[in-house]
Amino acid sequence: MTKLLIRWFIKDYEQVQDLKVRTSYGKMAGWVGIFCNVLLFIGKFVIGMISGSVSISADAMNNLSDASSNIISLLGFKMGSKPADQDHPYGHARYEYLAGLLVAVLIMVIGVELLRTSIQKIQNPEPVEFSWIMVGILIGSILVKLWMAVFNRSIGKTISSETLIATAADSRNDVISTAAVLIASVVSHYTHLNLDGWMGILVALFIMYSGFGLIKDTLDPLLGRAPDPALVDYVEKKILSYEGVLGTHDLMVHDYGPGRLFASVHVEMAAEEDVLKCHDIIDTIEKDFLEQDNLNMLIHYDPIVTSDEVVGDLRKWLSKQVKCIDERMSIHDLRVVPGMSHTNMIFDCVVPHEFEMTDKQVKERIQELVSETYPDYYCVITVDKSYAALPHSKGSVENS
Repeated sequence: MTKLLIRWFIKDYEQVQDLKVRTSYGKMAGWVGIFCNVLLFIGKFVIGMISGSVSISADAMNNLSDASSNIISLLGFKMGSKPADQDHPYGHARYEYLAGLLVAVLIMVIGVELLRTSIQKIQNPEPVEFSWIMVGILIGSILVKLWMAVFNRSIGKTISSETLIATAADSRNDVISTAAVLIASVVSHYTHLNLDGWMGILVALFIMYSGFGLIKDTLDPLLGRAPDPALVDYVEKKILSYEGVLGTHDLMVHDYGPGRLFASVHVEMAAEEDVLKCHDIIDTIEKDFLEQDNLNMLIHYDPIVTSDEVVGDLRKWLSKQVKCIDERMSIHDLRVVPGMSHTNMIFDCVVPHEFEMTDKQVKERIQELVSETYPDYYCVITVDKSYAALPHSKGSVENS
């Protein structure tokens, strides 16, 4: 069914990297959700009013709020597809993240309201009318919501949409809550135990727990979460595949919404190589990333002296020494400046976030290690934090 809808309503559906095609996926998912949720709301609301079941009525209102969530998602995709302008040069794609956050907040609100209503039902119990028509509608609702969960998750993964993945989780919650309502109705009918309010509390707690997790997931890209390790590895290996590139470090990826990734990175090349040739290679790398991966890449050129074997050996030795402190540490941009009384070793040292040592302790420890072998060498260290991953060199990639 999902594939059939995609082929019917989305032109060029295989070109998911195209922003227009991606927006079409999101809009289709939104309209399908609105249609299904409105139908479920009408059916459950009528049955809830007839039977007097607070859990069924609450489940109906849940479907109505789901339709509202679908409208929010629809608006998120529509507003996110707006092109960049003078005030928003990076585009408007983060509207989709905001839409996902609003959906998650609505889920939390539904959970709190259902909890309040269920507690009132326990305090003031009322008999619930049972009918097989009610059972049929609830079973039908479960099947529809199960399909919607699979539908939204499939499209969400296809176009990498946090909003649709949140919507899929909401549909999954509805499957669980409606199944709980159905079980409570059947058990209450045959045992004469009024479980309506108690089952409502369990469903409400589950919805609130799920909503909290969804809020965290949708907030992460807005706060600037670390890039996907698979993307980091792909970017670094691709850069190292170009002729003349010796290493790469300081990769930073900025997420301005789905399909709006910007990145900057330092690329190490031989200082003895012709500058114009190196510049041409860097231009090619930036162009390839934009055309092949839709990634806007800005590259900083780092010249590395390769003709001086002493400096090369010192770089390898120092790299091993810092890993004795912590395997996650690394160094780059090493320069050696000889002097009359001592020699300066100038370099950057990358340490992970939330490292147990302060920057001052890191510098002191490295200086101690260097002084044991090179007593006349003085370290001038800049301590960096890792924004994506540790630096790679061609040697490390080939050995991995």
